[in-house]
Amino acid sequence: MYASHYHINTLKEAPAEAEVASHQLMTRAGMIRRIAGGIYTYMPLGLKVLRKIETVVREEMDRAGALELLMPIVQPAELWQETGRWEEYGAELLRIKDRHQRDFVLQPTSEEVVTDIVRNEIHSWRQLPVNFYHIQTKFRDERRPRFGLMRGREFTMKDAYSFDRDEASAQQSYDIMYEAYTRIFERLGLNFRAVAADTGSIGGSRSHEFQVIADTGEDEIVYNPDSDFAANIELAPAPCLIAKRAEPTASLEKVATPDATKCELVAEQLKRPLSDTVKAVVLATDPLNADQESQVWLLLVRGDHDVNEIKVGKLSGFENGYRLATEAEIQTHFGCVPGYLGPVGLTAHVKVIADQTVAHMSDFICGANEAGYHYTGVNWERDLPTATVADLRNVVAGDPDPSGTGHLEIQRGIEVGHVFFLGDTYSKKLQATYLDKEGKPQLIQMGCYGIGVSRIAAAAIEQNHDDKGIIWPRALAPFEVVICALNWNKSEAVQAAATALYSQLKEQGVDVILDDRDVRPGVMFADWELIGVPIRVTVGDRGLKEGMVEVLLRRGGEAEKVSTDSALEYLQQNLATL
Repeated sequence: MYASHYHINTLKEAPAEAEVASHQLMTRAGMIRRIAGGIYTYMPLGLKVLRKIETVVREEMDRAGALELLMPIVQPAELWQETGRWEEYGAELLRIKDRHQRDFVLQPTSEEVVTDIVRNEIHSWRQLPVNFYHIQTKFRDERRPRFGLMRGREFTMKDAYSFDRDEASAQQSYDIMYEAYTRIFERLGLNFRAVAADTGSIGGSRSHEFQVIADTGEDEIVYNPDSDFAANIELAPAPCLIAKRAEPTASLEKVATPDATKCELVAEQLKRPLSDTVKAVVLATDPLNADQESQVWLLLVRGDHDVNEIKVGKLSGFENGYRLATEAEIQTHFGCVPGYLGPVGLTAHVKVIADQTVAHMSDFICGANEAGYHYTGVNWERDLPTATVADLRNVVAGDPDPSGTGHLEIQRGIEVGHVFFLGDTYSKKLQATYLDKEGKPQLIQMGCYGIGVSRIAAAAIEQNHDDKGIIWPRALAPFEVVICALNWNKSEAVQAAATALYSQLKEQGVDVILDDRDVRPGVMFADWELIGVPIRVTVGDRGLKEGMVEVLLRRGGEAEKVSTDSALEYLQQNLATL
């Protein structure tokens, strides 16, 4: 490929809405162009990157025994209604009507369609196991699309679905895909962690996320640098930080705390550590029967901790969802405005749940259910009944590892892959069964496995860039080598040397581009530094007079002069290390 025949259109400035490096650099490098909020055209350079990701994904999926098919973007509402997700999925599911006023969706994922295929195609145990996958456009109507390809509305995803006879074999399929994903991200040259995760709206009982490590990531990853433990903060178990509750040493006292509606302000006014305070969160659950009253809950965590919403949703009584209590509900049950709420003196109409650490606290500080006042010296059993105890909080850096070895740290990550064990979550709703060896119908056991192809491109940039532009890992780069031919139109020697090296690299299977454009060297170099090609070779008359070309590695390398006779070997050696 010659650059004069390619579309290269770089920009000096990024658009105002581009907040993160990947969005800024992909736009400036001419890889994507925005046509609407969260919707982009992939320009030739950007599409090349996506195709390279897809190639690696396909090779590893095929190696793992998965079979590629292609399911439609537009899916009938009936399937989503059959599983209940037509109502449950929420506003991100874009619902549309055709000319006959029939309901359809633009697919965000394909569990319903693939399960429908299997219930019509798979009838016998002899046909199992099977794993179908496709690489297809998805659409999720994000409320606030942002960060370019990191959180767009339209995106490219690989999703796969395994079908097995029983749970044991389904778990084996899960493990096979977990290993395939590990190979994919290793081949793509990404620094990543596989972490235990919540199953979310997909459902199921076992789940891992593959997170690319980056400071701009939206997710927080909890890990132990001295062990294999790693989990999304939503799922990471938070240990009790107090081994045994101490005996009371202070009396219960109501103290004035004017304008102290947060634990930080209370601790500051009373000159006590924030860890001596207890934070109160009031939630409500609505009954399925409209004739019954909503249940009000008081959740307690230590003042320096935060409530984990995912963990709350898994507690008994919260299975059907929950919400923040209204001001009217708070006034009815606490007789006070928010900011001064606490567990002392409550009626039985409020159910109290304390985090494990709070349940072991003594002489603590909490709201007095009176504006401008808090209690100090509060103790369980003496001043209030013992509450239900649960793990309610997010892990914080420094917490002990649940295994008892070492301490936990937190880093940010970008989710680029997710694997789920679904069991019979969808096969039961859609009645996807097979006949076992005895001729009896059995529900098929499922797993699903997603990779954000377009998000990988953005995540790789978040992890690999500098002030000049993108630094692609070799496997993702739109071109592996660029030959910058200086004064191409004026020098036959440059044309001959650059063309010879270009041909040699092509013969070796290297993805190379020859820049023969009539532009200043500074412009040429800046373009390729921005685009992020791993190796740049400069061919110019001055160097050729000495029998040399100049080679620069994009990732922190110094320019090296290499003889024209050994240039091919030198480039091959360096490419092998990328």
